[in-house]
Amino acid sequence: MTASGANLLLIGLRASGKSTLGRLVAARLSRPFIDLDERTAARLGEPSPAAALGRSGEPAFRAAESAALRETLFGSGQVVALGGGTPTAPGAAEILQRERAAGRAVIVYLHAAPDVLRARLAATDVASRPSLTGHGTLEEIEALYAGRDGLYRRLADVVIEVESTPPDTLADRVSSLG
Repeated sequence: MTASGANLLLIGLRASGKSTLGRLVAARLSRPFIDLDERTAARLGEPSPAAALGRSGEPAFRAAESAALRETLFGSGQVVALGGGTPTAPGAAEILQRERAAGRAVIVYLHAAPDVLRARLAATDVASRPSLTGHGTLEEIEALYAGRDGLYRRLADVVIEVESTPPDTLADRVSSLG
């Protein structure tokens, strides 16, 4: 449980439900919702994260993502869905650790196994989620999971399994942290 002034930050891989749950949680808690991918795209003057990543490249996207994170965390009492790669952006993990240690953020890792994430992605517009490794959006899930799961777990205050729980139930659980 946290004071209403702390930001509630959702981390996890693509298709873990960060944006969907973030909106539900923000509505339940009457807090502002921020999708960091959208903020990052706007910083780069692009209409979507996919366009920003495609036109600017991953290093520029990650730098803009770090800047968007710093800017966003000037606010308080927000529900923020971080991009899947935000914790890997330059300096972002340190920013997140500092905010958590200062009590200004509660970090929730929305965890799902790679096969569940792949199935969820396959049911969406995969073209809106460009490959980050060059191996295809669906094919790269295991590599991204292997590279990020440990980092997400180190940063998180709470790990919530999202595989087979309905969004409303998950939103209730996440809301109880805020």
